[in-house]
This record gives sequence, C-alpha cells and structure tokens, in this order.
Amino acid sequence: MHHAFPCGTLPLDFAGTLRARRRAAPAEKLGTPELLDAWFTESGLLAAPSGADAVDLASARELREAIYTLVTARIDGVQLPSAAVSVVNDQAACLPVGLALGGAGVLRTGTAAQGLASLAREAVAIVGGDEAQLLRECGRPECTQVYLDRSRGRRREWCAMRTCGNRVKAAAFRARHGTAPANDPTSS
Repeated sequence: MHHAFPCGTLPLDFAGTLRARRRAAPAEKLGTPELLDAWFTESGLLAAPSGADAVDLASARELREAIYTLVTARIDGVQLPSAAVSVVNDQAACLPVGLALGGAGVLRTGTAAQGLASLAREAVAIVGGDEAQLLRECGRPECTQVYLDRSRGRRREWCAMRTCGNRVKAAAFRARHGTAPANDPTSS
C-alpha cells in the first residue's frame, strides 16, 4: 500500500497526499500517474486503475491544492479564494465515478478525470456545507493533514491517534522523563 487514509474523508485524505507542507521539501505522494491510480484504488474510489497519465496527474495536483486552500480558508475563517473555488467547481461539474451493482456489491468505475470529479463534489459538500465548521488541522506541528472533527465535544487534536497523536504523546512523555527519542522511521 502506497497511501495512508487517516481522515476517513476522501477529499481531505487526498489533500494530505502532499505531506509535511511546512517543510522545505514536503513529501509528494502523487509523484507519478501510477501513484495517482494507486491512490484511487487504495481509497476505494475506483475498483481498478484508471490508466492515469501526466495530464491527469497535473489536474489531480491542481485539485488537491485547491481543496487544501479552501479547507484552510474555512479553518482560518477567511474568504474562499476565487481561483481555488473555480478549480474545484470546474472539476465538480464533470461526470463523476460510475456506480454499478455487482456480485460483490458496489462496483466503482471510471477514468482519472471522473475520480477527480467525485473528489471535487465531496469537497464542495464539505467546504460549502454544515460540516465546514468541523474542519481542523492536525495539532502535530510537522503534520499538515486536515480532517473533520466529529468527536464528542469537538476536541480532537490529531489527524489520527495511531500516528500523530501517539508521536506527540510519546514526545511529551520523553520530555517529562528526560529520555531520548527512539529512531522513528515512520515519521512523515
């Protein structure tokens, strides 16, 4: 598996395919058309690789950045940037992933462009709907993953407890007890 899905919300997980945005060299998880296809299939958005190409990859990255820009604008309580709105709206206006009932349940088929259209439509629903008030960014300083805080009391701090939450709690424990951190090859 090439990708992680800590948020449980596809457009927000998609925005997280550029990891550690504040670093000088963020980690690009959509480096090739094949990695874009892997994201579509690993997320369950498409049942089979779409045959993405370089044009699809450029469109995907543009959509990802537009989604991230809109989400952070909502989090910060500022006006939505019109360029990002246009990118998401243009993608959302396209034909989404096709759904069919198959022997094993729902079969999701389509092209990379249809996968992007489905992501854009979900992003419109989140950013423009009631759930926008639940948008948060991970509390771990190195992480820039965004998520919907659906926790009771709306006090969730981490994109995922098993990764960022555990890292922050372990660092706090080490700081309190004066122990050195172990080498962590899983850090983003």
